[in-house]
Formats: sequence, structure tokens, C-alpha cells
Amino acid sequence: MTQAVLVLNVGSSSIKYQLLALDDAGEGDRLATGSVDRIGEKGPGTLRHRPADASAWERTEVFASHEQALDSVLEAFRSAGPGLDAAELTAIGHRVVHGGSRFTEATVLDDDVVGTLRELNPLAPLHNPPNITGIEVARKAFPGVPQVAVFDTAFHQSLPPSAYTYAVPREWRERYSVRRYGFHGTSHAYVSRRAAAFLGQTVEETNVIVLHLGNGASVCAVEGGRSVETSMGLTPLEGLVMGTRSGDLDPAVPAYLQRVAGLDAEAVDRELNRSSGLLGLAGSNDLRDVQKAAEAGDPDARLAHEVYCHRIRKYIGAYYAVLGRVDAVVFTAGVGENDERTRVLSTQGLERLGIRVDPVRNAAAERGERAVSAPGAQVPVLVIPTDEEIEIARQTLAALA
Repeated sequence: MTQAVLVLNVGSSSIKYQLLALDDAGEGDRLATGSVDRIGEKGPGTLRHRPADASAWERTEVFASHEQALDSVLEAFRSAGPGLDAAELTAIGHRVVHGGSRFTEATVLDDDVVGTLRELNPLAPLHNPPNITGIEVARKAFPGVPQVAVFDTAFHQSLPPSAYTYAVPREWRERYSVRRYGFHGTSHAYVSRRAAAFLGQTVEETNVIVLHLGNGASVCAVEGGRSVETSMGLTPLEGLVMGTRSGDLDPAVPAYLQRVAGLDAEAVDRELNRSSGLLGLAGSNDLRDVQKAAEAGDPDARLAHEVYCHRIRKYIGAYYAVLGRVDAVVFTAGVGENDERTRVLSTQGLERLGIRVDPVRNAAAERGERAVSAPGAQVPVLVIPTDEEIEIARQTLAALA
């Protein structure tokens, strides 16, 4: 028996969604897929809706808010199909970035759970609010359909204490739950399993470094199917350079800016989350725009890409040391899957570690799961498209079982 699950993956500036029909083993068909990009940004974004058995439906407009974008997604289902009422939805699964210490597994949504999620907004100010918007719109549109929150933080519950503990006062750790949580867990879980299958190995015997590179970005060291280290921390701000987030930063910077610039903690936090990263370095949070500007001779854009890739390369080396043995370095998500230049710059100089990208393989137009490393390389470099939606759908049904 198949069950229809609508998955809403509402990000800081995008929405991805899928309507899936899954069997008891968690396998099945995609009845429709789609995405909306550039939400809340200058200029128009594009909604691309792709029913499995009908023509694609596309709309380009300025999406000023996530509410507007979600309304357009529902209109796409009504206009181009398949009809969500006719699909007889079993459940709707929502990606939620931060579960804090309160949510450690997929959780059925009710008013109390949604209220608790709002309390966690300060931990993920770019993501949890739009996640909750998606939940509210879907609960209003489908009041009789069970809905489940699937948390990015859950996969990282396996982090050892030495990896998740910050060297801060005991009261901060015990009273305020200050620790590393990690994010992009659904992606890291899915991609690490697919990488093991690609290598012809069991999950339990495979060690991989997964690079999830999109507008948000994180690295995860996965040892035998378990997250043992990851770059994001208490919030999604730590780690790699991202679209609008700074990533790693001297923790004294906020106090310094308070002294010399009169900025309070809220202002610094806002700027580090919304005005930093590629946007702060080059004026755009979209790496495609940054690269176009770099090619046109913009020195700020060129530096931004170099900083972006330098940080990735540094983390690869660090996580190689954490794992001791690496069976593959895996690129995934929008940048990781599609940008050949980032894969090259992020692995340059790592040849002594057995990591070497082959220029022909890397530049090939091929898509899907593939190796882009040189033949015979000690450590394969893989591109594995992520599928957070099917991972969310599987966890959604498991929560209702």
C-alpha cells in the first residue's frame, strides 16, 4: 500500500517541495516536484513545478515573502496538478532546522509543538521562522491531514561529548543548553548512505566527509553512518562561509564592535546572519552572481570565492584528521552538485592526502551520482545529489507509525 506525503522544505530564501507516494519500505514514486528561489531578494524569482505525468509549470515573479511563495506553490498544484485533494494525503512533512534539546526526533505537530518551535527562533533566526510559516500555511490549507516536523539537528545527536561540548562556563552549558547541535542533518544522513552504496560498501564500514554547499553550508564527518563532527554549532551561523552568514568568527568581535561602533548584541547578530558571508564580501548572496562578477574583473567577488573555498578546504583537512581514514569526500546541494570551480578550488593542495579532482570528469555535463576524482585516486571525490525530501517523507511516516 502506498501513502502520499507532501514534503515542504522551506529555507531562508527558497522552498523545495515534493509530493511522494511511498510504499512500506519507504520507496516509491515522485508525483510532483518543485522549487521557488530568490524569496525576499531583489529581482524576480522562479517557481518551477514539475508534475510526473503532465507538462512543467513555471512562473517568474518577485516573491516578497514566504507566505506569497507558498500560496503560489498551492496554486501550481491546483493549476498543473496533481490535485492535492485527489492525492488523499497521508501526511505533510516539514523540515525544521532547529529542535534544540527539546526535539531529538521527528514529531507530530500540534498547537503546543508549534508554540515551542517559536521559542527556538533565536537559535535559527533565518530558518525557523520560515519553517513555521510553512507549517502554519499547510495546517490552515489541510486541517485534517497529520503534519510532522523533521529536524535538521536530529542526525547529529550521535556527536560525542568531545565534539559537541563548548569550553564555556558550566551554567551556560547546563542551564541554557549551550552546545553544538549541527544542522542539515537530513541531507548529511541521506548523502552519506548514498555515498556508501556508490562505493559498494556498507554504511557501517564507510567514513565520509560530506560538504553540503548551498545558500547555507555545512560539513559533516560521518563515521560508520554516525555524525561525529559537524561545522555548524549552537546555531547555523558557525562554520563555512555562506550566502549571508559569516561562518567562523573570533567570538570577541561582537564585544569589539560594541566598544568601537556602538552596536548592541542584537545588531551584530543580525548583521552576521543577514549581511555577511558572500553578501558582505561581494554584494550578493548568490554564488552564481559572485562568479559572474569575478569573471568580469571584480576583485571583491574574486576574493569572496577564494575565501569561500579556503574555508571549505580547511575543514576537509580538519575532518580528515578527525576520521583518521576517509573513504570519500562528497559534494552535495546546489553549489556542491553544480559548481565545478568550487569543487576544484576547495580541493587544491590536498593531493598529499589522496584527494585530487580530475578536470575532465569534474567539468562533464553529467548529472546524478558520480565520481569527479582522478582515476585511481586514494580518496574518491564524489558528487551525490541530496534528497532531503525523501528523507523527510520517510521520517514523517515513521513518526506516524
